[in-house]
Amino acid sequence: MSLLPWAGFLLFVALMLALDLGVFHRHAHAVSRKEAAIWSGVWIGLAGVFNLVVYSAMGREAGLEWTTGYVIEKSLSVDNIFIFLLIFSTFAVPSEYQHRVLFWGILGALLMRGALIFAGAALLGSFHFIIYVFGAFLIITGLRFLRSSEEAPSLEKNRLVRLAKRIFPTTETYEGQKFFTRRNGVLFATPLFLVLLLIESTDLIFAVDSVPAIFAITDDAFIVFTSNVFAILGLRSLYFVLNGYLADLRYLRPALAAVLVFVGTKMALLDVYKIPPLVSLAVIVGILGIAITASLIVNRRESTHVPGELSPGEADELLRGAQTHDGGGRE
Repeated sequence: MSLLPWAGFLLFVALMLALDLGVFHRHAHAVSRKEAAIWSGVWIGLAGVFNLVVYSAMGREAGLEWTTGYVIEKSLSVDNIFIFLLIFSTFAVPSEYQHRVLFWGILGALLMRGALIFAGAALLGSFHFIIYVFGAFLIITGLRFLRSSEEAPSLEKNRLVRLAKRIFPTTETYEGQKFFTRRNGVLFATPLFLVLLLIESTDLIFAVDSVPAIFAITDDAFIVFTSNVFAILGLRSLYFVLNGYLADLRYLRPALAAVLVFVGTKMALLDVYKIPPLVSLAVIVGILGIAITASLIVNRRESTHVPGELSPGEADELLRGAQTHDGGGRE
């Protein structure tokens, strides 16, 4: 592929980012859910248009691969949002400064993921066996993801935060939307800079999981990079849309774990059987759809549960406990 599509895409991304921060979010303000929904729709719409361009210019299979890669990255990025919520609440980041942190965090994420994607493409091009390493890594990551503890990590004791505090003296309070400030000629880092460091490090960790997942779909670096970038560009607005709703999606984490295991298995079996892109897309969308639907159904049942009455699940559990106790007594 010539350099022209790459140059055109990078120019488009630069213009959109400049328009975002330089025009629409030039002044710090709390992003409303309506505003975030509009921006989320804009990014999803632009991704859809670009996907049609890929279908037209590169063919049906490449178009399906792009769609599947975008859906994978978009779904896995939701777990980043859980961490964003945790970081912002732990450091009590004012709502009007959260967009600025996420903007620079996403910009850093684009650079890091670009480096990871091109490194991964080079490895796969030179060492075919790496594909099995990636597949095994995704399967293990999915299983660990499923079994991981829901307990929140201690962010204030994070090694990166402690290292930053050793390098820079840190203010106790926020200085507007500044990452650094000067006091008596001394450069101080603000808590907002520490939050930015945590956002960047979090995305790097998730990128190590998600980038190999897209290589399970295609080894075309242009498809991998552009689908990844579009998913990441919409992450900020998605955060403000889903803020407050994520706790209700109780089956989302198991679904994301299942997606990782599926794409890891697909990658490991690539030389034996190549799962068609349309089948991959259907499986991934199906897993996510079932998880979201099941979460909504369970939440609705619990919301209509009359206080003081046992729900069917609680009644069954109580009955099993009574039977076990009774059986133990007879023995």
